[in-house]
Amino acid sequence: MTKSRTKEMTWSLVLLACGTVVPARSQAPSQAPSQAKDTPPSADVMDVAIKAREAWRASRAAMLRDDFGELARYRDANAQRKPPAAGEKRVVFLGDSITDGWPLAKYFPGKNYVNRGISGQTTPQMLIRFREDVINLQPAAVVILAGTNDIAGNTGPMSLEEIEANYTTLAELAKAHGISVVFSSILPVHNYTEKSTNMYAQRPMGEIRELNRWLQQYCKANGFTYLDYFSATVDGAGFLKKELAEDGLHPNEQGYGIMAPLAQAAIDKALLP
Repeated sequence: MTKSRTKEMTWSLVLLACGTVVPARSQAPSQAPSQAKDTPPSADVMDVAIKAREAWRASRAAMLRDDFGELARYRDANAQRKPPAAGEKRVVFLGDSITDGWPLAKYFPGKNYVNRGISGQTTPQMLIRFREDVINLQPAAVVILAGTNDIAGNTGPMSLEEIEANYTTLAELAKAHGISVVFSSILPVHNYTEKSTNMYAQRPMGEIRELNRWLQQYCKANGFTYLDYFSATVDGAGFLKKELAEDGLHPNEQGYGIMAPLAQAAIDKALLP
């Protein structure tokens, strides 16, 4: 773990030459007083989790080498999709497995939202495919849910600052093309079940909370919409509610049922004239 991930933080504002305002780091508590302190996994549990992650990465080595952004996943679908009809406000959901596994037509009937989630992806991969899977589809808005796999190290170690830089670039690309941005908070994780052990160990809750605070500040400073899934899905101990995900990470139907109206409200806000 890098030192940047363990520092306690507050926020000040730094103006970049590109015109966006980015929360910067200084000293302060990184944990809200009402939240329980995370219990680090044991060395044995971490060893198992790391080995599981490395085995997963090894299984995807050829793909990561030949098509790091996984542009092939939606290439045909993108080619077949027609430009938005007159008056249509197309919305693209960009993300990882939580988006990939979300049947949007079921939870947003009549909306015809476009799902461009890919399981296991990180923000650098989403940057690679942002033109093909978002910009070229000419959406009015993009809903971005990303970061949990960056924390887990799916494509290698990343500092929080590197993840934040990728968030910033995604937003700037969207803004440059007239696309309204909705940034989703990273969902909490839990370790209440046997299936959740590795997911939890790979994703420290403190880092999730830090990135969410940064995202909320960034959205506020730059006029983007912050979609707060975290507050609606966290339990009294500060973890994902057990009943929302068997494996501690991926929402079930009940979880998506909570997320959908929050997403719709955020989209409506982002698309206000």
